[in-house]
Amino acid sequence: MHKSVLVLGAGSVGKRHLKNFDDLGCVVSAFDPREDRLHEAAGIVNLQDSYSFLTDVDWSKVDGAVIASPPSFHIEQCALLLEQGKHILLEKPVSPTLAEAESFLAKLEQSQVKLLLGYTYRWFTPVIEFRRRLEQEAVGTIYSCNFTMSAHLEDWHPWEKYTDFFMAHRELGGGALLDESHFLDLMLWFFGMPKSVFGKVAKISDLNISTDDNVDLVFEYEDGKMVTVHLDLYGRPHQKRITVVGSDGTLTWDAQTNVIQQSNAMDGDWDAHQIEAERNEMFVNLAEEFLQVMAGDCEPGCTLKDGLTVLHLIERIRESSQSGIRLDL
Repeated sequence: MHKSVLVLGAGSVGKRHLKNFDDLGCVVSAFDPREDRLHEAAGIVNLQDSYSFLTDVDWSKVDGAVIASPPSFHIEQCALLLEQGKHILLEKPVSPTLAEAESFLAKLEQSQVKLLLGYTYRWFTPVIEFRRRLEQEAVGTIYSCNFTMSAHLEDWHPWEKYTDFFMAHRELGGGALLDESHFLDLMLWFFGMPKSVFGKVAKISDLNISTDDNVDLVFEYEDGKMVTVHLDLYGRPHQKRITVVGSDGTLTWDAQTNVIQQSNAMDGDWDAHQIEAERNEMFVNLAEEFLQVMAGDCEPGCTLKDGLTVLHLIERIRESSQSGIRLDL
């Protein structure tokens, strides 16, 4: 029997989820308060139903739901799905604030509903391979790591004004720190919780947005390892990369090319490994796991608690930025 999946939010990532679940043989429906987005979605997939109001949803026709709306609506919509007993695939971040997300955790744990959190890079073949090499100590003891994400906001959705995109609005949960918390999740997935953070979160470009567009972070681990993170919404050309330096060499991943490079030689003789992986692969793999979660065949690989840990980091980063001091975690 084909699963019926309702996608809440038919923006860019919502339409991606609709297409992927449709390709996986699911019956798909969409909710969005904007009629133009519902019309666009109907031109991509055969929608079973489309809704402009959540009060109109026929929940008897829904097996599970994807929340792909702006972060400010996430917990409210999670609570609604919990009431209806529907399993949840939640786009990151969980919420703009830790307190709001924590209030939902207790309710979720008292229910039979499963929640899979979409920090999608965990399902991306190049990142999985990169983590495998770290676990196998391919470059020895890790001393330092840098995560960089730099991408001009005007380029993200060229079909719309960037000022219409939720990323431009603080009240909707946009901004570099929240939206690109992918890299905080990856740091935790690779190395666990650091012992301290010093951070600066700011709006420094001429973009017409109410959110932060520049984030610089320094994390220290108990073993002395240092991790730095840079995120911005103004950079061209776009860059997404991870660099790890260890006692025996250096390991890098470039998201633009999906090339993993490793060198254990002084003269920089790099061993380059091109991984054939298109960006949508991670979303498809995530969708496949959600179907397994709904069927009871596996537990969520990324949980609400994982998302709360990221939000805890974000809260401390904001505190550090405001106070100008290093804070323990």
